[in-house]
Amino acid sequence: LISSLSLLLGTTITISSNHWMMAWTGLEINTLAIIPLISKSHHPRAIEATIKYFLVQAAASTLVLFSSMTNAWSTGQWDITQLHHPTSSLLLTTAIAMKLGLVPFHFWFPEVLQGSSMTTALLLSTMMKFPPITILFLTSNSLNSTLLVTMAIASAALGGWTGLNQTQIRKILAFSSISHLGWMTIIIIYNPKLTLLTFYLYSVLTATVFLTLNTTNTLKLSTMMTSWTKTPALNTTLMLTLLSLAGLPPLTGFLPKWLIIQELTKQEMTMAAITIAMLSLLGLFFYLRLAYYSTITLPPNSTNHMKQWHTNKPANTSIA
Repeated sequence: LISSLSLLLGTTITISSNHWMMAWTGLEINTLAIIPLISKSHHPRAIEATIKYFLVQAAASTLVLFSSMTNAWSTGQWDITQLHHPTSSLLLTTAIAMKLGLVPFHFWFPEVLQGSSMTTALLLSTMMKFPPITILFLTSNSLNSTLLVTMAIASAALGGWTGLNQTQIRKILAFSSISHLGWMTIIIIYNPKLTLLTFYLYSVLTATVFLTLNTTNTLKLSTMMTSWTKTPALNTTLMLTLLSLAGLPPLTGFLPKWLIIQELTKQEMTMAAITIAMLSLLGLFFYLRLAYYSTITLPPNSTNHMKQWHTNKPANTSIA
């Protein structure tokens, strides 16, 4: 209860703050609140994930503090929206990329998700991303566009490529998250509200996937095949949600991608739009594989009764 309330408190402080110190305080409360939730199972992998998460988040928070102090030193402003110092802007972009798990600071995210339970992994993928994205939203006027676009395209590429050969579902969803973050960060300078729309839709769809997998107790692809027999209706919903996350046109997940490509074209960034659209096909492949395994593949099942094989009975011979 204390951890959950602290999570809500930390998120609220960060998204409603106007002062760098308050934003930093909210990020720290968030980090400290999620640590007991990750290490709850006392498994060695969970403890390893906790340490990795703590070290990365502590380093990123230090960079946020250093960035804001450098900005305050040169401009005399502690206001989040007044980030005019170029070094501070660069440091902040690096810090937020570390907190979110953008390429090239993505290495910790799949490992931490793999070491967490499904509900904690859901929190890490959605709620813990909200405060850093809010800070990006508030400082979007001052950020370096070339750096962000490069990191976004690299995230979309790496999220797609590395998700292809995974069998653990939490790792697949981690690389999916990295890929979606690429879509969010490429547009944040040009249309920040579109980034928030993408994040909200992504959060709803990811929550649906995680909660469904938690209900059917599915952790890897091989067990996903047999979950079809437990809850057929829920698995059909899961298939539609996965296809929506992939961004197939009739479904909700296509809307933000369409709007982002449209906005990039308006900004005369046609090559970036084409590149990121092509890279989303990689993600589409492993989403289709997950959807195929969840509903179409019939599990290997055995009947509970013995087969009554017809045997040839010897002909009745009458004795004369």
